[in-house]
Amino acid sequence: IRLKFLNDTEEVAVARPEDTVGILKSKYFPGQESQMKLIYRGQLLQDQARTLRSLRITDNCVIHCHRSRGAAAATPALPEPGPAGPAAPGLPLGGGTLMVPTVMVVLALGWYFRINYRQLFTAPATVSLIGVTVLVTFLAFGVY
Repeated sequence: IRLKFLNDTEEVAVARPEDTVGILKSKYFPGQESQMKLIYRGQLLQDQARTLRSLRITDNCVIHCHRSRGAAAATPALPEPGPAGPAAPGLPLGGGTLMVPTVMVVLALGWYFRINYRQLFTAPATVSLIGVTVLVTFLAFGVY
């Protein structure tokens, strides 16, 4: 079995089909069993008593491993967001919130310079600006 981690490193684990998820955790993550989350085919392997055979984990299968910060083993932990910086209590501002307005401002500046300084823009540059504008417009309306 290949154990794949978030930093794209892999470790080969030797296990028998009758081994359980708990045995696999204790064998390869001693002392960290409650912090390790194992994911196979998009499903969190929570039941420590299930065998690898019952989960249809066979030779050369990939199990994704994630070490959670907390020791809560029963509930699946979501990744904790990093500090977003100082923000008003009612305003959740992050990088994704400001992405569309930032791209729109950059496109507006591009069109401003295209109209006022047209001698600096070649035909391929103008066609590219039109294409990017259409693409961003479709993406913006598709998201909202």
